[in-house]
Amino acid sequence: MKLRSLNLFEFDEFSLNHPLGSYHQSSSYALFMSEQDYDYDLLGIVDDDDNIIAASLVLIKRIGLFNRYAYAPKGFLIDYNNKSLLKFFTDSLKKYYYKKNVAFIKVNPEIIIGNIDYKNKKIIYNENQIIINNLCDLNFNKLEGRLFEYKIPKFNAILDLKKTNLNTVSKNTRNKIKKGINSGMNLVKGTREDIEILYKFIKNKKEYNIEHYYNYYNAFSRNDAIDIFLVEIDFETCLINLRNKYAQEYNKNNELVNELMNHNTEENLIKKMVSDHILNSYDDSMIIATNYLSQGKKKYIAGAITIKFRDKVYILISGFDQEFKKFCPNYFLHYQLMEYYKDNYNYLDLNGMTGDFDENNPYKGLDEFKVGFKPDIYEYIGEFDFIVNDGLYKSMNRSGQLAKEFTKKQKSND
Repeated sequence: MKLRSLNLFEFDEFSLNHPLGSYHQSSSYALFMSEQDYDYDLLGIVDDDDNIIAASLVLIKRIGLFNRYAYAPKGFLIDYNNKSLLKFFTDSLKKYYYKKNVAFIKVNPEIIIGNIDYKNKKIIYNENQIIINNLCDLNFNKLEGRLFEYKIPKFNAILDLKKTNLNTVSKNTRNKIKKGINSGMNLVKGTREDIEILYKFIKNKKEYNIEHYYNYYNAFSRNDAIDIFLVEIDFETCLINLRNKYAQEYNKNNELVNELMNHNTEENLIKKMVSDHILNSYDDSMIIATNYLSQGKKKYIAGAITIKFRDKVYILISGFDQEFKKFCPNYFLHYQLMEYYKDNYNYLDLNGMTGDFDENNPYKGLDEFKVGFKPDIYEYIGEFDFIVNDGLYKSMNRSGQLAKEFTKKQKSND
């Protein structure tokens, strides 16, 4: 066996057919990251017949004037249970990158170690946990965290598109999806030029400028692996539907008034208060719709970018105009993405969530939004630093270079 460089075709073919293959381990992602101040290598282990048996995209970034670190996004494409192969690969990488003044290689393999039972607030772990020991035995330093401390989320929500529909989601989610449908919204397939519109909805979620998303599009569109979507609202249709809904609820509210007068119970009082809240919500929404209708019939209020790889679609990022929160555009958007992809793909990755069940979790709302779609929620093995140069790694850690590089502010991984 030996380590050698792979060309783009070799690497993509191997990744497409490997169990751990993902869009992060692709030539498209390599090209994208090359626009983010990274160099990259496509490396593989080949046997005596030159068959590839392990491989990885490895990104290299400079920290300071002379030091570097490397990053294998979503980890190496290798059988992590094959200890001898894993040792040979890591030893080869260590020898290769030590000469290049690389301190460590960061990895975050897409290996599931647990399923989250969100209802009962517990994680059911599997036998893949033993791989953690295998990695630590080979000089991998495991990093800890349960929120969004990692470069890629440790916890992800995945929808099975063949089993998910409007009837399988939670009641609250279903009601909000229907509210979006009744508000006159439509999902519109966008183009590269529409990134400028979409950026208004996502610019405050992460510290990326608009060029970041143009670079994504440029890298992945060459293989038709990226889609842009916008949610458009028709205020004329919206206003008609809202008036009808308001009239129905108004009649219901009058009936509740009579019922409350005849039977002044706590149950009837609660029903009346709920109805009052619904009427106020419709009233507020009609005011918004009326104001915007006077300015124009339609407006974009939400959007998303998705990446396609094999049988899975990943929501890279999504967002909506907070002024239209009452219309539930984010629920509508995610439901429409399910409907759009279900015939040609098997899974929709809703992106990251947390493994924190605490009521004070700052991302509790994000978690509950995704849980409402009844996804499978997985905990992955997490993030490790494979130490290439122990002295350099410790020096960079003591100097604060690593903390500065990897402590990034972000509001969510959605």
